[in-house]
Amino acid sequence: MRCQGRYEREARARGYRLVAGVDEVGRGSLFGPVFAAAVILSPERPIRGLRDSKELPPERREELAARIRERAIAWAVAAADAYEIDAINILQASRLAMRRAVERLSPAADFLLIDYVTVDLPLAQRSFVHGDAICQSIAAASILAKVQRDACMCAWDRVFPQYGLASHKGYFAPEHLRALDEHGPTALHRFSFEPVRDRCRHLLWAGYPEQGELFPPDEPAHQPCEEMAACR
Repeated sequence: MRCQGRYEREARARGYRLVAGVDEVGRGSLFGPVFAAAVILSPERPIRGLRDSKELPPERREELAARIRERAIAWAVAAADAYEIDAINILQASRLAMRRAVERLSPAADFLLIDYVTVDLPLAQRSFVHGDAICQSIAAASILAKVQRDACMCAWDRVFPQYGLASHKGYFAPEHLRALDEHGPTALHRFSFEPVRDRCRHLLWAGYPEQGELFPPDEPAHQPCEEMAACR
């Protein structure tokens, strides 16, 4: 589905002026940080073709990322590393990366549109399931986060060439699992993820919590936009 600007317009109609879309990338990866981005799009400088980053070929993502960085009122990218993921679990690390991205925006946002979760900030916010498919600014955030994370995975591929990170970007791929079987995990793998932990040759366990579902099962499909209740 092509993204529309409906939710940004609704927020502006209620008096908000700096509406940021927020999304994360890399939640299901076995390697490295989870990345997040926050973007305040300019209503005066629209960008055609914004949609879920997973639906776009790499070349198109790069083109759109350049336009977003050029035309947006503000944008920021942040991350939570593998150690934080192992310590607090992937869901909370994703929310932490999102919060860091929002905190880096200048000018600061006064309203957040977020993919799936909420962020621990005292800002009015609204979350959506599959927000990157229905909300323009969330799609823009997903594109920036994806482009930044892919670039980092390509850089790490030069450090750890035996794992094929440039091709599968650290996800659960047969090539990646074969490399883990042969070489064991690196220090940047997520040891709280079972496929990594089960391939650790040293059998040392530091007590990290096991990861459960990537998304909480009771998350509502569409959270109501209650300004006061949303402020945290």
